[in-house]
Amino acid sequence: MRPVVRLALAMGLKHVQLEELLRDLLLDEAHRLWRAKGVKAPNISQLSVTTGLNRKMVTAKVRETADPLPNTDVSPSAKTVTLWLQFLSDDAAYRRLPIMGDAETPSFEKLAREGSRGNVHHRAILDELVRLGMVDEDDGYVELKADAFVPAQDLRSMLAFLGDNSRDHLFASVSNILGERPPMLERSVYANGVTPEDCERIHAFVRQRWSTLHHELVDKMTHAVDTAGDSALGRIRVGIYTYFENAEKPSGTGDGES
Repeated sequence: MRPVVRLALAMGLKHVQLEELLRDLLLDEAHRLWRAKGVKAPNISQLSVTTGLNRKMVTAKVRETADPLPNTDVSPSAKTVTLWLQFLSDDAAYRRLPIMGDAETPSFEKLAREGSRGNVHHRAILDELVRLGMVDEDDGYVELKADAFVPAQDLRSMLAFLGDNSRDHLFASVSNILGERPPMLERSVYANGVTPEDCERIHAFVRQRWSTLHHELVDKMTHAVDTAGDSALGRIRVGIYTYFENAEKPSGTGDGES
């Protein structure tokens, strides 16, 4: 929880906001636990006993409406950029595309149509990417500036990605600890007593390897989605992370998993 608290304090949140968030999560998970036991609509008393919250507080929270962060899983802008990066892996010339093109010419309009499954007009996606500073538009052409979909100029979207990525990483670890299913991949490698320059070099190495794996994963996931039937409900997220800092700890290397 320490990184979450660090982020909260940096953004001016106080104990009262964090306590409210924890209450919401306690109730969400209590609902899930009761539903897993076959109770479709747990009552106030059941939720109160499970969470330790008093009945008055549970009643008030149950009646509130939520204001969730954007769902990053269905972002047409993110999917369009991902497809664009796939094109770039084949030919660097695709970094600059005409906004519109004929049937034989690659264009942003085609990418956006595929990325949104035809549900969002390409102009709306282009305007969003321009707003986020990820593309430049000029005289009927658009050029990709980013190497990944990182909406740095949209704090709300950045927080949404933080939530989704961190959540699924922790879900994998928690699932392994609770033994709810066969173990999922959740590994890390660490080293203490290295120079900042070596940290940067290792970071660059991981970025390079991830770029290759990223393109391969997109191909496999795209194929899986395209060939799955309408009844398919599974979802998968594959991630990687690197973190380094100066720390006063003994030198050494190792790995870890849950």
